[in-house]
Amino acid sequence: MSPQHPTPPTGPDHASAEPELVGFTVDLTSQEVLRRAQVMEALGPDWDPIEVLRGEEAAYDLLYSGLDAEQQRVYDDLVAAGVLPDRGHGRAAA
Repeated sequence: MSPQHPTPPTGPDHASAEPELVGFTVDLTSQEVLRRAQVMEALGPDWDPIEVLRGEEAAYDLLYSGLDAEQQRVYDDLVAAGVLPDRGHGRAAA
């Protein structure tokens, strides 16, 4: 049995065969339509996106309410830096 080289030899005496490329297509559009249909089915007929957004807004209002002076300063700095959206004209909800 001959010893094996960790890398194949190269050079004019050792022609390397290029792998043959095989063309194929994937219809991402049909997959995306199927995925969206499955998401909507999972959400169910009672899902109300407007109510979900209202709930998220209420949660953010609660999250940023009752801040002490230092927390309010950090909040204001983050709003000024564009990290957080302005909720309440520069002040966190009271």
